[in-house]
Amino acid sequence: MIEFVRNVRLWFAPQEVREEGRTPDYRFSLANERTFLAWLRTALALIGGGFAVDQFLPGLRWAWRVGLALALLGSGVLCSLRAVNHWVRCERAMRRGEDLPASRFPAVLSLAIAVVAVAMVVVVLLGWAG
Repeated sequence: MIEFVRNVRLWFAPQEVREEGRTPDYRFSLANERTFLAWLRTALALIGGGFAVDQFLPGLRWAWRVGLALALLGSGVLCSLRAVNHWVRCERAMRRGEDLPASRFPAVLSLAIAVVAVAMVVVVLLGWAG
């Protein structure tokens, strides 16, 4: 938990990350940044999907519509927070010459999206109107 708190502080002070270890090949730092931006695009798509479910499926039962929308919105929030945390962790590892941090988050996010997708398929097939 202490490490996470330190990483949160580093989200807003990237110059402190530069003080650790040695500067890696700039291509690795740029690749890390591109990965970060890809995670942010994924987060924006999830958030947009959550709003779309809420706004464009008014005929869907309220509980289903809100549940699916909140699942997508929550996934988007978690994805955006995880993106910046992973960027800091990877940048620090590269500067220290350590292995890049492993993460279960892609698998967890994939499962969450799969559950939402299956729920949406069930809703579409059964035509649950409000």
